[in-house]
Amino acid sequence: MFDSSARLAALRAEMQAHNLNAYIVDSGDAHSNEYTAECDDRRAWITGFTGSAGTAIVLAGSNDAAAESSKALLWTDGRYHQQAAQQINEQWTLMKHGVPDVPAWTEWLTNPSHSSTFLPSGSRIGLDPSLITVADYTKLAPALETAKVELVPIRENLIDLAWDKVEPGTRPARPKNEVFRLEDKFAGESAVKKLERIRDEMQKKEKRCWGTVLTQLDEIAWVLNLRGSDIPYNPVFFSWLVLPTASASKPTLFIDLDQVPQKTYDYLNQELDVLIEPYEGLIPFLDGVGNLLTEQDLVVLPSATNLSTALALGLSKCVTSTRGPISLMKARKNDTEVQGFRDCHVRDGVALVRYFSWLERELKAGKQWREYEAALQLEEFRKQLDHFRGLSFSTISSTGANGSVIHYSPAPDGQSAVIDPNQIYLCDSGAQFTDGTTDVTRTLHFGTPTAFEKRAYTRVLQGHIAIDEAVFPSTTTGFMLDPWARKALWKDGLDYRHGTGHGVGCYLNVHEGPMGIGSRIAYNDTKLEPNMVL
Repeated sequence: MFDSSARLAALRAEMQAHNLNAYIVDSGDAHSNEYTAECDDRRAWITGFTGSAGTAIVLAGSNDAAAESSKALLWTDGRYHQQAAQQINEQWTLMKHGVPDVPAWTEWLTNPSHSSTFLPSGSRIGLDPSLITVADYTKLAPALETAKVELVPIRENLIDLAWDKVEPGTRPARPKNEVFRLEDKFAGESAVKKLERIRDEMQKKEKRCWGTVLTQLDEIAWVLNLRGSDIPYNPVFFSWLVLPTASASKPTLFIDLDQVPQKTYDYLNQELDVLIEPYEGLIPFLDGVGNLLTEQDLVVLPSATNLSTALALGLSKCVTSTRGPISLMKARKNDTEVQGFRDCHVRDGVALVRYFSWLERELKAGKQWREYEAALQLEEFRKQLDHFRGLSFSTISSTGANGSVIHYSPAPDGQSAVIDPNQIYLCDSGAQFTDGTTDVTRTLHFGTPTAFEKRAYTRVLQGHIAIDEAVFPSTTTGFMLDPWARKALWKDGLDYRHGTGHGVGCYLNVHEGPMGIGSRIAYNDTKLEPNMVL
C-alpha cells in the first residue's frame, strides 16, 4: 500500500490557499483519454491507485485520517475493486461503484444525505476545468447550487502544484513524439473528403453552426489521417483541431511544432490547407473566436469536450452534442478498414497460436515462466508480423486467481506469479497494426480443469455463441443485446462485473465509442450498424 500523507498534505495546503472545502481529482486528461501520458496521471499520484478509471474527492482539514472533515474518497468500478483495495492505504475510503447502496461520486456530492456533514451550505468545491466535460459540468453545477454549494473551476491544477512542491522535478514532461501520415490505402478515405463530409454534416444538423472544436485525440487523428505515439498503446498525438463550417475558413491544428516533420507539415499545409499553431495557443485563440461570434452563431461541441474550451468560447454560444459530428463517422468503418481488420486478425492469430503452443510445451517440460516474462515472449512473436506497430494495451497474462482481476497487469522484474499449469491461465492481449487493431482474450488450462471451471467456461462460451448468432432489428443497441451474453451464466447464479464488448478503432484506440455491448445505460444511446467493429 502507498503512503499518500505527504501528497495529501501538500494538496490540502493548495486547497486552503484557494478557500476550498473539497477538490475533485479525475482520472483523465484534457482530451478525455482513457489511457493517459505519465504527466497526466494525477489521480494515480495522489491515491496510489493505478487503474485506468476512478475519481477521487479530497476534503479539506487536517491530515488526521480519523477526522471526518479530512476524508479522502476514491470511486472506481467493479473492474478495479480488488486492485484499488490492494493499492490505497487507510487514509482513503474506497467507494465501490456499482455495489448496492454505494452512490456515484456525483450523487454523493449533490445528495445532502451523503455529503452535508462534510460539505455544509456555502462550501466551495474546486476542480480543473480542463478535466471535466461540458456535459458533466452542466449537470453537476446546478445540482450543487441547489444545495448551496459552489463548483469552482480553477485553471491551475492543484495536483500539479502539490506535485512540484512535494517532489520537485519529478513530474514527467508531456510527450512530443513525431507525427506521421497514414496513407490513404490504409485509411480508405482521404482527409480532404472527411473534412468535406464533416462540414456537410454540421450544417445539416445546425444551420447556425459556426464550427466545432475537436479535443479527443483519436478523432483528430482519424479526421486528418495522421498517427503518433504520445499516449501509451494508442497511436495518437497531443493536439486540438478547430474546424469552422465555412469552406472559406481554414481548419487550425494546435500542436507542438517540434513533433511535426517537414513532410507532415507540407501534407497539412499544402494538401489539406490546415493552419498550424502551437499546442498551448488554443485557449487564447478561442477567446478571440468567442469575442467575434454573433448572437446567431453557435459552436457545436461533442459532449466529451472539456469545460475550459467552452468557457473560452462562452458557454451560451456552445451547443453540446451527445456525440459530436465525428464519433459515428469514425465508428462506421469503410470497406478498406473492414478488410484491414480481417487481415490483421489473421496475422495476429498466428502469433497467438505460436505463443500458446510454445507456452504449453515449456510448461509440460517442467520449465517455469512468470506471467510478465511470458507476456514479453508473446510480444516477440507479434513483432515478427507485417505492419506491427506496437501493443494495443498492456498484456493481461494471468494465472489462477489473478485471472479474476479485471485489467490485471503482471509486475515486471521477476515479481509476477509463476504460471501454474494446474490452474486456469487467462491471456488478454492485442496489437496495433498499420491496417487495424486487435484485442483478443483466451482462457486456457494446461492440466485438468475442475468441473466448476469447465461449467463456467461453457456458460461463457454459450454467451459468445448467443451474441454471434443473434439476428436483430436495425434499431437494436448493445444495451439490449447484453442479456443474451449473460443469460446462460445467470441460470447458474453467475455474472461478470464489466461490459460484454466494446468498439475498436482502426489503428487507433483499442476502446472506441460510442457503441458497445454492456449493461451501462449509455450503450442504449447508439444502435449497432453495419461495419461497426466490436
